[in-house]
Amino acid sequence: MTSWLLSQLPAPSVWEQRQRLIREVDPRSLFRDRLVLEAHLAGEQEINGRRLTAVLQHQLGFPRLNPTLALQSLLALVTAVLGISALLNWLPGYWMFSFGAYALIYFMTDQGEELLEHAVGLHHEMERLGTVLRYLERHARVKASALAASCASLMQSAVKPSFHVKQAARTLQAISIKAHPLVHLAVNALCPWDLWFTRRLIHIQQAIKSHLPVWLDCLAEVEAASALATFAYLHPDYTWPTPLSIIGEQNGANAVIRARRLGHPLLPALTRVPNDIHLAGLGSIHLITGSNMSGKSTFLRTIGINLCLAQAGGPVCAGQFDWTWSRLACCIRIDDSLDAGLSFFYAEVKRLKTILDATQERTAPPVLFLIDEIFKGTNNRERLIGSRAYIKTLSGGNGFGLVSTHDLELTDLEKEIPLLTNAHFQETVAAGALEFDYRLRPGPCPTTNALRIMELEGLPVPPPQV
Repeated sequence: MTSWLLSQLPAPSVWEQRQRLIREVDPRSLFRDRLVLEAHLAGEQEINGRRLTAVLQHQLGFPRLNPTLALQSLLALVTAVLGISALLNWLPGYWMFSFGAYALIYFMTDQGEELLEHAVGLHHEMERLGTVLRYLERHARVKASALAASCASLMQSAVKPSFHVKQAARTLQAISIKAHPLVHLAVNALCPWDLWFTRRLIHIQQAIKSHLPVWLDCLAEVEAASALATFAYLHPDYTWPTPLSIIGEQNGANAVIRARRLGHPLLPALTRVPNDIHLAGLGSIHLITGSNMSGKSTFLRTIGINLCLAQAGGPVCAGQFDWTWSRLACCIRIDDSLDAGLSFFYAEVKRLKTILDATQERTAPPVLFLIDEIFKGTNNRERLIGSRAYIKTLSGGNGFGLVSTHDLELTDLEKEIPLLTNAHFQETVAAGALEFDYRLRPGPCPTTNALRIMELEGLPVPPPQV
C-alpha cells in the first residue's frame, strides 16, 4: 500500500489492473474481512516478507551433509539396538562405543546458533503466510477475474504455494527446538534431529526461494487493493478517476489536472467544503493568497492526497477528477533537524531545490508541485526577492502546480508570467469574530487578518491608522 501511494508512476497497464482489482474487491466486504480474519486466527506475529525471503535465500554451508546424516542415522540405529540388547542382558554395554562415535560426530558438526537464528519464531510467520495464501488460492479460481489475474503466480504449479509454505513452517518449527537446550540435547541424543531437518530446510530452500518473493508480492498487491477497496466501500459517493493519457483526452496538453467539487477525504462530509481546480499546460501556476486559517494549506494537501489516491488506482473525493500522469513534489510541512544540523529555512531551501531540479528533467512526466508559504523562514525583503526569482524559474520548467504565500506583492507576477493565475481564500468578521467559508476565489486576497487574530487572543496591537 505504501509503495502504491509513494511510487506514483506505474505503467498504464499496471494501473488499469490495480483499479480493476480494487473495483472488483470493493463490494466483496466478506472477502476482505475474512482475509484479515484468517491472518489473525493464524497468530499475532506480523509477516515480515523481507526476513522470510532472506532466511530462505540464505545458503547453509554444510559440507558432506548427506554422508554425515547417513552415518549418524546408522550409528543411532546401532546404538538403539545395542542399548536394548544390553538392557535384556543379551550383550555387554557395547552401545557406549557407538554412542561415543555418534556424540563425537554430533559435536563436530553442530550448527551452533546459525539454525537457531534462522528458525526461532519464524515458523509462526510461515504458518500465517501459508494460511493467507491458502485462502487466496481458494478465491483465485474464478477465471477472467481481476483477482485471478493478480494471483496467477499462485496457480501456476501443480503443488500449491500454501503446501510449500506449510512444509517450511513445520521444518522451521522442528529446527527451533534449539531454543530449548535440554530438550534439544535429549532429542539429538536419540537421533540426528538437526541434520535431518537441516537437509529438509535446504531442499525447501531450493524449491521455493525463487518463488517466495513472487508470492509475497501477490499477497501485498491483494492486501493493498483490499485496503483501497475498503476505503471505496466506506465512501460510495467518491469518483473513480481515469488519467487523460489513457482515455485520450489530452488535446495536446501534457500537464493537466481538472477537478470539480474536490475535497479532503479526511474531513467530515458535513463540514468539508469542496472547491474546483483547473491547471493546464507546463508552467501553469496558481498563486494562492489568503488570510491565516483561511484554508490555503488544506487545499494544497487536498490536491496532493487525491492525486496520490488517483495514481494508486483508488477513488478520489471529488465530483470529477481528470489528470495526466504527474510526479508529485511538495514543500508543505518542513521541520528543522537538530541531528542533521539543519535550520528550518535551510531545510526549506533544500526541499525547494529538489523540486526545482525535478522540473528540469524533461524526459520524465511533469511535476505537480505544491508549495505552501514559500520562503516563510526568512525576512520579508529576501523572501520577496527569492520568491520572485524562484517562481519565474519554476514556470519555465517541466512542471505545474500551486504556490501559496502571505506576500500580496507577489500577485504582480501575473503580469510577468503568462500562465500564472491569482486565487485566494478570505474571511469575514461577524459579531467580533472571524468566520471562514473556505471557498477558493479568483484574484488576489483583498484582506489580511493577522492583527485581528492577535487582538482577539488578547495580544497588544496598535490602533488602526486613520
